[in-house]
Amino acid sequence: MDNTIISDTSCLISLDKLGMLHLLKEFYKEITITPEVSLEWGKSVPNWIVETKAQNTKLQSKLESKLGKGEASSIVLALELQPSIVIIDEAKGRKIAKTYNLEIIGTLGILILAFKNGYLDDLENTLLQLKSNGFRVSDILLQKVIDSSKPK
Repeated sequence: MDNTIISDTSCLISLDKLGMLHLLKEFYKEITITPEVSLEWGKSVPNWIVETKAQNTKLQSKLESKLGKGEASSIVLALELQPSIVIIDEAKGRKIAKTYNLEIIGTLGILILAFKNGYLDDLENTLLQLKSNGFRVSDILLQKVIDSSKPK
């Protein structure tokens, strides 16, 4: 059975700013987002992105006391649509998703996949551009990713 791929808002915004939203479609034929993510993103949704509402409103409200609406709804939907992978960047959201044993990838992971699979020629420049567009990532992590992508 294929995993359902559920994206939080930050990945959509980040890849869209880079003009690389299409990378999600390259790796996952369909992306699922919640109405909360759609509202946060504020753009019209391509036809390969499906909007689905999380049903467990009690858990979603509980998570919203710690996270934003997009992250909370994405985590709840990922729990409901198992097996799933949630694309989430914020450290607190990732930590909470891990407590529910959810499989996680982030924007950096998507860009690494793109580089390793030949969809991206210059990972270092793309990551620096990502950061200059407002993506929050520590310089240490950014350097680790850049170093790990260089041929040994």
